[in-house]
Amino acid sequence: MKKTEPEYHQLRISVPTEFENVFSHFYYAENTSNEALTKTLLPTYQTILLFCFGENASLTTQEKTTVTVDKCIVFGPIRHAFEYTLPSKTSILVANFKDDAFYRFFGKSAIENNAALHPDELLRENCFTDLWQELATIPFPEQQVDHIIEFCRLYLKDQDTTSRLLSSFTDENLNPVKTIAEQTGQSERNIQLKHKEKFGYSSKEINRYSRFLKAIKIIEKKIENQDTVEWFSIIDECGYYDQSQLIHDFKHFLNISPKQYLKFQQDICNPRSE
Repeated sequence: MKKTEPEYHQLRISVPTEFENVFSHFYYAENTSNEALTKTLLPTYQTILLFCFGENASLTTQEKTTVTVDKCIVFGPIRHAFEYTLPSKTSILVANFKDDAFYRFFGKSAIENNAALHPDELLRENCFTDLWQELATIPFPEQQVDHIIEFCRLYLKDQDTTSRLLSSFTDENLNPVKTIAEQTGQSERNIQLKHKEKFGYSSKEINRYSRFLKAIKIIEKKIENQDTVEWFSIIDECGYYDQSQLIHDFKHFLNISPKQYLKFQQDICNPRSE
């Protein structure tokens, strides 16, 4: 979301270089108004660790399933947009796990059936409840992030070679699965399985999402510059076959049309925006 309301404060917090392959960033939001505020979060294909301070926040999926957040939850990978509601005088701090980092931390790539769980249930110890208690005494989100990062050192496992190659692959003209299979002497099927196991989604899924995200960024830039959004130019630039395919992706990821996105864009948060 580009436009910040006086009662709704948000902050994107970068991470130290040492942890750039673990977290893409941290996101902080605070509702200082006297009533609850609801926002829509774009899909990120990341798994999030969310800490809540104040009254219980809530998350509502496209399927109208609502999850109440007391202290902290893990949720994802986030394949579709969802709404989150912050009660008055409530704040959230969200860690966004990058690529296979959630697997390296918790030993699994995704939460079963996309349910939201308390992270203590995954590690089978009460360390996150203790961490929340410590974070609640720290006044500034940047300092809370520093504390979370130090906490992570105890649990994070090293990234294996295949995951590292998948994470760092940037050549849009080559098939990452085929290329890495050739580099490592593995079958393409084996690379596909490892991608799904450790990232929580397939290479095909993330390619579709990346194309959609590129379209979103172009639209956001046009809105920011007060330019007219040329849909056929976006279709061509992002590699869509036609307008119907673009519309289908908006329905798939956001459950709204491209024109509806323009109308409600001020209420949609894009945590992937730089």
